[in-house]
Formats: sequence, C-alpha cells, structure tokens
Amino acid sequence: MKLKVLGSSSSGNCYLIEAAEHDKLVLDAGINFKDVQKELNFNFRGIQGVLVTHEHMDHLKYAPNFALNGIDIYASQGTFNRLNLKGHRFKVIKALKQFSIGNFIILPFDTQHDAAEPLGFLIQYKPTGEKLLYATDTYYIKYKFSKLNYLLLECNYNKEIAKENAVDGIINKTRYTRLLESHFSLENVLKFLQSNDLTYTKNIILCHLSNDNSNEELMRNAVYKQTGVSTTIARPGLNMELKLYPF
Repeated sequence: MKLKVLGSSSSGNCYLIEAAEHDKLVLDAGINFKDVQKELNFNFRGIQGVLVTHEHMDHLKYAPNFALNGIDIYASQGTFNRLNLKGHRFKVIKALKQFSIGNFIILPFDTQHDAAEPLGFLIQYKPTGEKLLYATDTYYIKYKFSKLNYLLLECNYNKEIAKENAVDGIINKTRYTRLLESHFSLENVLKFLQSNDLTYTKNIILCHLSNDNSNEELMRNAVYKQTGVSTTIARPGLNMELKLYPF
C-alpha cells in the first residue's frame, strides 16, 4: 500500500490509501475538494470509499462532494445524523462490526471525542496482508491491537506546551479544557503504544498535530525513543510506501 497525506491539521484532514490501481481508500474528507481534485489529477478511478471518523468539519465537510462523484461514504449513524446526510452513497457502519470494501478488510472501533459516534479504523489489505491502524481525534483508545504494521495516529499536543500556552493566554481556558478531553496527547500516545504489540510495526506516522501546542521534533523523538520504530510526521504532500515485505 501507499499513503498520501492530503491534509493533517485542524484546518482539514484527508489521506489516500492506494494499494493498486483499483484499490484505493480515502480516510476523512476535511480538505477543500478542489484541492483534492488537483492532488489526484482529477482522477477518482479506483477510489472505493471514504472512511469518515466523525462529524467535525475538518474531517467530514467535503464528504458530500465525494458522494456526488459516485463514491460511497462510510461512517457511523451518529455522524450522519449530526449533519442530516442521507442517500444511497452514505453507508452506516458500526463499531466492532467488520466489513469489506473491495480488497480491504475494515474493523471500525469506538474512540473518545466530543462527537456523536466517533470511530477509528483497523484496515487490512487482503492480497498482501498489510495492517494499518488509523485513529485521530480521541483522548484515549481502550483497545489493544496485535501485529500492526503501520499506525497513522493522532499526536495532537504535548501537555506541558499546552499548559504553558494556557497560562500565557495563547489558548483560552475553554479551548484548553476541550483539548484535554478530546484529543490525543503525546503522553497518552506513548501509553497506548506501550500497551500494544509493536513487534511487526514498520512505521508510526503521527498526524493532526496542533499548530500551537505541539513540537514535531519533541514528539517524533519521544515516540522513537520509546518504541525503537521509525517515526514520521504526517505533512501534506507526504508519500510513503506501506509495504509488509521486505521487513
């Protein structure tokens, strides 16, 4: 598989997974659709679906544009209800109910965020076996996973940086409180990684970093130091091979 980062911030999140010419998935649809069209050279062939984590605009805003172009949108009922999205292109999925889209096997799981029914996704490509975990906009993940090859994982803020910003007035009290109760901190990311088996993991891609409350180098180094696994920051324009072999 290949990962292409189209957007990874509070301004908009969107990722393309490409395993073959006719085996592609989009993860979240929060960046301007015109920009997506340009990035994909106006070629939507092979995109079999869009997986949406939750209803916030930086993840869902342009999902209807994909639907209008004949691409199915997969999300929870709670997500669709919040924005009254209905129609044959909007496919309801449920946490812990596995399903398939083409050659992709997908297991949604519930996440912890201030949204109606947010989800994360465990994605496996059947022909070659790669397993990718995608989780964003959650302050905690209660599940453990085995034999993960790649993780596309939110690492939104560092607690000390956020606390200093709150004291200095860079972020207000309301925003600071919401941050603690809705997003994945570096500290909780490290706890999650420590509790999971990373024996087969080849790369950890940190996404959705806060503009104000994060430090790329600090976060990347902390994750690598603890895990010993190659760690990458998801920036727009990043193209990465997600190969299982050679290991």
